[in-house]
Amino acid sequence: MSIAYFPECDPTGSLHLGHYHGVLKNWVKLQHEFQCLFFVADWHALTTHYDTPEIIGQHVWDMLVDWLAAGVDPSQATLFIQSQCPNTLNCTCCCR
Repeated sequence: MSIAYFPECDPTGSLHLGHYHGVLKNWVKLQHEFQCLFFVADWHALTTHYDTPEIIGQHVWDMLVDWLAAGVDPSQATLFIQSQCPNTLNCTCCCR
């Protein structure tokens, strides 16, 4: 299985039904068809919450819990937090 999907979400606030219907349902399907790498782009969130960066940490964990609740399965896909894997900066710069 080749890596075909490498999306990210910025943890700028609570997820809502639009995230579920627009993104997460697709991720749940795709994780069974492709090798997926889903990541929380907490460094990207600094452009939105530059004045209150302390709230980003809680948004990160809330987002991951929501992904799991929606059916994203860590045994089927790789989940990670951007700031915990500094080499992702190289990947996101060349993939955008």
